[in-house]
Amino acid sequence: MATRSGNRGSNSTSSTNRKSGGSSSGVSAFKWGESGPIIGAALAGAAIGIAANFGRKFVTQAMSAAAGDWDEVLATEHDMTLAIFDKLLATDQTQTFKRTMLLKQLTHALDKHAHEEEMVIYPALRAAGQKVEADELNGEHGYVKTFLFELDRMERDDPFFLEKVREFRGLVAQHAKMEEEEVYPALKSSLDEEQNANLTAMMNRDGFWQA
Repeated sequence: MATRSGNRGSNSTSSTNRKSGGSSSGVSAFKWGESGPIIGAALAGAAIGIAANFGRKFVTQAMSAAAGDWDEVLATEHDMTLAIFDKLLATDQTQTFKRTMLLKQLTHALDKHAHEEEMVIYPALRAAGQKVEADELNGEHGYVKTFLFELDRMERDDPFFLEKVREFRGLVAQHAKMEEEEVYPALKSSLDEEQNANLTAMMNRDGFWQA
């Protein structure tokens, strides 16, 4: 960070300024004055960062919403996640940075997806009488977190890294297949059109904050 320097005024000068209501020789760090641009630039940068973050969230969630109903959005997220796995499996031991970046992408995708299901879809499953299925799927999310934890701790050039990724992909693919072919259709058919629309809106709203 840039620093500011300046001579402090004498005690008498400072005292005179305080008595007359004037400012001291130091300029406020929050003032858009001679030294203000440093803080002003920082604040402007923070504002741009926040705006960019919200922009990314809107774009990401708009893409998800365009996929259709809640079950179609989740199926699309499954496909996108498996595609990240495939990119990881296509790397070699020399591509450690690429593996790190892809692992971060994978972690974010799985965290967002799991949050949507755990906060919206699985509670809806339980409300629809599919408690066993909801609990089973929720339990599998625990193993997903364990795999992510283990991969994050592994050296990216570890000879067993891809073996772990391949095992992990198999678990996620099986989990997704059960949801798409059994659980989602059963839940969707138990809800009317309005209920399905509300579930989609709830999930998209929740997913926005995780995007």
